[in-house]
Amino acid sequence: MKKAKPHVIVTGGAQGIGRVVMQLLLEEGFSVSVFDIDSEAMEELKPSFRSRSVSFHITDVSNEVSVRSSIRAAIMQYGDVYGLVNNAVYELFKPMEELTLEEWNRALATNLTGTFLCSKHLASSLRETKGSIVNICSTRAFQSEPHTESYSASKGGIRALTHAMAVSLGPHVRVNSISPGWIDVSALKKKSLARQVKITEEDHLQHPAGRVGNAMDIARMVLFLMNPENSFITGQNFTVDGGMTKKMIYV
Repeated sequence: MKKAKPHVIVTGGAQGIGRVVMQLLLEEGFSVSVFDIDSEAMEELKPSFRSRSVSFHITDVSNEVSVRSSIRAAIMQYGDVYGLVNNAVYELFKPMEELTLEEWNRALATNLTGTFLCSKHLASSLRETKGSIVNICSTRAFQSEPHTESYSASKGGIRALTHAMAVSLGPHVRVNSISPGWIDVSALKKKSLARQVKITEEDHLQHPAGRVGNAMDIARMVLFLMNPENSFITGQNFTVDGGMTKKMIYV
Protein backbone atom coordinates (compact mmCIF):
# COMPACT_ATOMS: atom_id res chain seq x y z
CA MET A 1 0.00 0.00 0.00
CA LYS A 2 1.28 3.44 -0.89
CA LYS A 3 2.05 5.50 2.20
CA ALA A 4 -0.12 8.61 2.58
CA LYS A 5 1.62 11.96 2.29
CA PRO A 6 1.90 13.91 5.55
CA HIS A 7 -0.81 16.54 5.68
CA VAL A 8 -0.09 20.19 6.53
CA ILE A 9 -2.53 23.09 6.87
CA VAL A 10 -1.27 26.56 5.93
CA THR A 11 -3.43 29.50 6.94
CA GLY A 12 -3.19 32.62 4.81
CA GLY A 13 -1.69 30.36 2.17
CA ALA A 14 -2.99 32.05 -0.98
CA GLN A 15 -0.59 35.00 -1.01
CA GLY A 16 2.78 36.17 0.24
CA ILE A 17 4.85 34.03 2.59
CA GLY A 18 2.04 31.49 2.96
CA ARG A 19 1.89 30.86 -0.77
CA VAL A 20 5.60 30.09 -0.99
CA VAL A 21 5.42 27.90 2.14
CA MET A 22 2.59 25.94 0.51
CA GLN A 23 4.54 25.53 -2.72
CA LEU A 24 7.71 24.31 -0.99
CA LEU A 25 5.79 21.82 1.14
CA LEU A 26 4.13 20.41 -1.98
CA GLU A 27 7.51 20.07 -3.68
CA GLU A 28 8.81 18.22 -0.63
CA GLY A 29 6.03 15.62 -0.75
CA PHE A 30 3.40 16.96 1.65
CA SER A 31 -0.33 17.24 1.07
CA VAL A 32 -1.39 20.80 1.82
CA SER A 33 -4.72 22.34 2.78
CA VAL A 34 -4.81 26.10 2.28
CA PHE A 35 -7.05 28.12 4.59
CA ASP A 36 -7.62 31.69 3.38
CA ILE A 37 -10.38 34.27 3.59
CA ASP A 38 -9.54 35.78 0.19
CA SER A 39 -11.55 33.79 -2.35
CA GLU A 40 -10.22 35.86 -5.25
CA ALA A 41 -6.61 34.98 -4.43
CA MET A 42 -7.45 31.29 -4.08
CA GLU A 43 -9.35 31.15 -7.36
CA GLU A 44 -6.31 32.60 -9.14
CA LEU A 45 -4.10 29.86 -7.67
CA LYS A 46 -6.29 26.83 -8.28
CA PRO A 47 -5.56 26.30 -12.01
CA SER A 48 -1.84 25.95 -11.29
CA PHE A 49 -2.36 23.15 -8.75
CA ARG A 50 -5.15 20.97 -10.10
CA SER A 51 -2.92 17.90 -10.40
CA ARG A 52 -1.18 18.47 -7.06
CA SER A 53 -2.06 17.31 -3.54
CA VAL A 54 -3.52 20.64 -2.44
CA SER A 55 -7.00 21.77 -1.46
CA PHE A 56 -8.36 25.26 -0.89
CA HIS A 57 -10.80 26.23 1.86
CA ILE A 58 -12.35 29.66 2.35
CA THR A 59 -11.75 30.24 6.04
CA ASP A 60 -12.07 33.08 8.50
CA VAL A 61 -9.57 32.02 11.14
CA SER A 62 -11.10 34.42 13.66
CA ASN A 63 -14.42 32.55 13.43
CA GLU A 64 -14.60 29.26 15.32
CA VAL A 65 -17.40 27.82 13.19
CA SER A 66 -15.44 28.57 10.01
CA VAL A 67 -12.27 27.04 11.44
CA ARG A 68 -13.99 23.85 12.54
CA SER A 69 -15.77 23.45 9.21
CA SER A 70 -12.56 23.85 7.19
CA ILE A 71 -10.65 21.45 9.44
CA ARG A 72 -13.33 18.79 9.00
CA ALA A 73 -13.20 19.18 5.22
CA ALA A 74 -9.40 19.09 5.12
CA ILE A 75 -9.15 15.95 7.27
CA MET A 76 -11.85 14.24 5.22
CA GLN A 77 -9.75 14.82 2.11
CA TYR A 78 -6.20 14.14 3.31
CA GLY A 79 -6.51 12.52 6.74
CA ASP A 80 -5.04 13.52 10.09
CA VAL A 81 -2.92 16.63 10.12
CA TYR A 82 0.83 16.41 10.72
CA GLY A 83 1.63 20.11 10.51
CA LEU A 84 -0.02 23.50 11.02
CA VAL A 85 1.46 26.77 9.79
CA ASN A 86 -0.38 29.69 11.42
CA ASN A 87 0.38 32.41 8.89
CA ALA A 88 -2.93 34.27 8.39
CA VAL A 89 -2.48 37.96 9.16
CA TYR A 90 -4.26 41.28 9.26
CA GLU A 91 -1.91 44.26 8.96
CA LEU A 92 -2.88 47.84 9.65
CA PHE A 93 -0.37 50.58 10.44
CA LYS A 94 -1.92 53.89 11.50
CA PRO A 95 -1.48 56.38 14.36
CA MET A 96 -2.77 55.01 17.66
CA GLU A 97 -5.09 57.99 18.13
CA GLU A 98 -6.78 57.13 14.83
CA LEU A 99 -6.90 53.37 15.33
CA THR A 100 -10.47 52.29 15.98
CA LEU A 101 -11.43 49.62 18.48
CA GLU A 102 -12.88 47.60 15.61
CA GLU A 103 -9.52 47.69 13.79
CA TRP A 104 -7.64 46.78 16.96
CA ASN A 105 -9.97 43.86 17.63
CA ARG A 106 -9.75 42.63 14.05
CA ALA A 107 -5.95 42.48 14.22
CA LEU A 108 -6.00 40.49 17.47
CA ALA A 109 -8.83 38.27 16.27
CA THR A 110 -7.10 37.31 13.03
CA ASN A 111 -3.48 37.16 14.11
CA LEU A 112 -3.70 35.90 17.70
CA THR A 113 -7.13 34.35 18.18
CA GLY A 114 -6.88 32.71 14.76
CA THR A 115 -3.63 31.05 15.81
CA PHE A 116 -5.29 29.83 19.00
CA LEU A 117 -8.43 28.51 17.29
CA CYS A 118 -6.64 26.57 14.55
CA SER A 119 -4.23 25.08 17.07
CA LYS A 120 -7.00 24.22 19.54
CA HIS A 121 -9.14 22.37 17.01
CA LEU A 122 -6.19 20.52 15.48
CA ALA A 123 -4.57 19.50 18.76
CA SER A 124 -6.04 15.97 18.83
CA SER A 125 -5.08 15.28 15.21
CA LEU A 126 -1.56 16.63 15.77
CA ARG A 127 -1.14 14.44 18.85
CA GLU A 128 -2.02 11.38 16.77
CA THR A 129 0.64 12.22 14.17
CA LYS A 130 3.22 13.60 16.66
CA GLY A 131 3.12 16.73 14.60
CA SER A 132 4.46 20.26 14.47
CA ILE A 133 2.93 23.73 14.75
CA VAL A 134 4.80 26.68 13.28
CA ASN A 135 3.47 30.13 14.14
CA ILE A 136 4.52 33.06 11.98
CA CYS A 137 5.44 35.78 14.44
CA SER A 138 7.43 38.94 13.56
CA THR A 139 10.46 40.93 14.61
CA ARG A 140 7.88 43.55 15.61
CA ALA A 141 7.13 41.33 18.60
CA PHE A 142 10.48 42.54 19.97
CA GLN A 143 11.02 46.00 18.48
CA SER A 144 8.79 48.59 16.84
CA GLU A 145 8.34 51.28 14.26
CA PRO A 146 5.70 54.01 14.79
CA HIS A 147 2.01 53.18 14.38
CA THR A 148 2.27 49.39 14.68
CA GLU A 149 0.40 48.91 17.98
CA SER A 150 -2.25 46.39 16.88
CA TYR A 151 0.14 44.36 14.75
CA SER A 152 2.97 44.37 17.31
CA ALA A 153 0.66 43.45 20.19
CA SER A 154 -0.81 40.54 18.26
CA LYS A 155 2.62 39.24 17.27
CA GLY A 156 3.89 39.57 20.84
CA GLY A 157 0.91 37.48 21.88
CA ILE A 158 1.81 34.85 19.30
CA ARG A 159 5.30 34.57 20.75
CA ALA A 160 3.90 33.99 24.25
CA LEU A 161 1.23 31.62 22.95
CA THR A 162 3.95 29.61 21.20
CA HIS A 163 5.86 28.70 24.34
CA ALA A 164 2.63 28.17 26.29
CA MET A 165 1.34 25.68 23.72
CA ALA A 166 4.72 23.96 23.51
CA VAL A 167 4.46 23.13 27.20
CA SER A 168 0.78 22.19 27.08
CA LEU A 169 0.95 20.04 23.94
CA GLY A 170 4.31 18.42 24.57
CA PRO A 171 5.74 15.86 24.30
CA HIS A 172 3.59 14.75 21.36
CA VAL A 173 3.33 18.08 19.51
CA ARG A 174 6.18 20.52 18.88
CA VAL A 175 5.34 24.23 18.73
CA ASN A 176 7.74 26.91 17.46
CA SER A 177 7.54 30.35 15.90
CA ILE A 178 9.39 32.20 13.17
CA SER A 179 9.90 35.97 13.29
CA PRO A 180 10.55 37.34 9.80
CA GLY A 181 12.22 40.68 9.31
CA TRP A 182 12.00 42.55 6.00
CA ILE A 183 10.67 39.93 3.59
CA ASP A 184 9.75 41.27 0.15
CA VAL A 185 6.43 39.73 -0.89
CA SER A 186 5.20 42.66 -2.98
CA ALA A 187 4.94 40.54 -6.14
CA LEU A 188 3.46 37.49 -4.37
CA LYS A 189 -0.09 38.76 -4.13
CA LYS A 190 -3.23 38.36 -6.18
CA LYS A 191 -3.12 40.12 -9.54
CA SER A 192 -5.02 43.17 -8.39
CA LEU A 193 -2.46 43.85 -5.64
CA ALA A 194 0.82 42.45 -7.00
CA ARG A 195 3.28 45.31 -7.55
CA GLN A 196 7.00 44.63 -7.30
CA VAL A 197 8.45 47.40 -5.17
CA LYS A 198 11.88 48.76 -6.01
CA ILE A 199 14.53 47.42 -3.67
CA THR A 200 17.65 49.59 -3.66
CA GLU A 201 21.25 48.61 -3.08
CA GLU A 202 21.07 50.66 0.12
CA ASP A 203 18.09 48.56 1.25
CA HIS A 204 20.09 45.38 0.75
CA LEU A 205 23.29 46.62 2.33
CA GLN A 206 21.67 47.81 5.56
CA HIS A 207 21.25 44.12 6.37
CA PRO A 208 24.29 42.33 7.86
CA ALA A 209 23.45 39.44 5.51
CA GLY A 210 23.76 41.80 2.55
CA ARG A 211 20.23 41.55 1.18
CA VAL A 212 16.53 41.97 1.85
CA GLY A 213 14.79 38.67 2.62
CA ASN A 214 12.43 36.69 0.40
CA ALA A 215 9.60 34.32 1.17
CA MET A 216 11.72 31.24 0.50
CA ASP A 217 13.92 32.22 3.47
CA ILE A 218 10.90 31.69 5.70
CA ALA A 219 9.59 28.63 3.84
CA ARG A 220 12.90 26.81 4.32
CA MET A 221 12.73 27.44 8.08
CA VAL A 222 9.17 26.10 8.13
CA LEU A 223 10.37 22.96 6.37
CA PHE A 224 13.19 22.58 8.91
CA LEU A 225 10.74 22.80 11.81
CA MET A 226 8.39 20.31 10.16
CA ASN A 227 11.16 17.70 9.97
CA PRO A 228 10.51 15.01 12.63
CA GLU A 229 14.27 14.57 12.98
CA ASN A 230 14.30 17.97 14.71
CA SER A 231 12.12 16.67 17.54
CA PHE A 232 14.23 18.25 20.31
CA ILE A 233 13.26 21.77 19.19
CA THR A 234 10.09 23.19 20.73
CA GLY A 235 8.93 26.40 22.36
CA GLN A 236 11.50 28.39 20.42
CA ASN A 237 11.38 31.49 18.23
CA PHE A 238 13.62 31.73 15.17
CA THR A 239 14.36 35.24 13.95
CA VAL A 240 14.97 35.30 10.20
CA ASP A 241 15.87 38.90 9.44
CA GLY A 242 19.29 39.04 7.83
CA GLY A 243 20.76 40.07 11.19
CA MET A 244 18.92 43.40 11.42
CA THR A 245 17.72 42.99 15.01
CA LYS A 246 21.34 42.48 16.11
CA LYS A 247 22.58 45.65 14.45
CA MET A 248 23.16 48.75 16.58
CA ILE A 249 22.08 51.92 14.79
CA TYR A 250 23.00 55.43 15.93
CA VAL A 251 21.31 58.43 14.36
